[in-house]
Amino acid sequence: MAKEYLAKIIATDIEGLQMISAFCSGSKIKISNIKYLKISKIFLISLERNEVENESVKKKIKSICKFDFIDEVKSKNIDQKNQDLILELIAIDIIKNNRDYEINLIFKDNAYIVLTTETIEVRLEDQNEINEL
Repeated sequence: MAKEYLAKIIATDIEGLQMISAFCSGSKIKISNIKYLKISKIFLISLERNEVENESVKKKIKSICKFDFIDEVKSKNIDQKNQDLILELIAIDIIKNNRDYEINLIFKDNAYIVLTTETIEVRLEDQNEINEL
């Protein structure tokens, strides 16, 4: 039996980040699965995404999106106390701001998270398929 191919994408530029954004669009993210590790400057989200690489089969995949070298994180219109709240990711956008980049995670219902970084280093790694019963 062949092992299923699971995506692993590393983005170090705007084009790579746009590809990760396309793969993650429509993903569901639980508030409790969003972590900012300030000391190591790592921002992590565990998300449930639809497989967009393979049009013929509709699969849900559990993935980790890791942002490195994050200096600051801000959020708007997100109730962080509600750990069970599910956000739906619309897109990941980026703006160059002087010497920094602002990576914007844009969610449904006008919610967003802004990550400030000097360099683009984002990794999307699939963990496993979600078997829905």
